[in-house]
This record gives sequence, structure tokens and C-alpha cells, in this order.
Amino acid sequence: MIGEKEIAEILRTKKVVYGYKESIKMIKNGKGELIIIAENTPEEKKKEIEYNAKISGIKLEIFPGSSKKLGLLCGRPHPITVLVVE
Repeated sequence: MIGEKEIAEILRTKKVVYGYKESIKMIKNGKGELIIIAENTPEEKKKEIEYNAKISGIKLEIFPGSSKKLGLLCGRPHPITVLVVE
């Protein structure tokens, strides 16, 4: 599990891609060094992300909070279920 402080540091220092569709594209292309998904991500999406992350060899972390909380932490006015750190 990844905490709020670690995410805040990542957001300050790395390039991040938000959202399920863009994230899946990146993961399938083997791009990114870390995937962060919210704890309440729908099971179907979570399984697809986990599967593709495993195939691509990209580390996956679960954020112990809701997508709404992850969105607020990222400074976005909407929920974020998944983000990929480049």
C-alpha cells in the first residue's frame, strides 16, 4: 500500500498519467514505472490492470482510500481510480 506522502512526492517530482483509458494504453505498451489504483476501483477494471501490469512487469500499488480521495490528493475535482507514473 502506498500512502498520501509518497503520492504527494511522486506528483511533485514525476510525470503522471491519470484515468483508466490512458493508463491501460500505457500499461499495455509497457510504459510506466508504477501504477497506483484506488482501493474502491471496480473489480473488473482492477483485475484488468493487475493482469496487464504483471505481463508488462510494472509495479502496482493500492491506495488505501477511495477514488474520490485520490482525486483530491492529486488536485483534481473528480475521482481518479488509476494513475501511472512515468
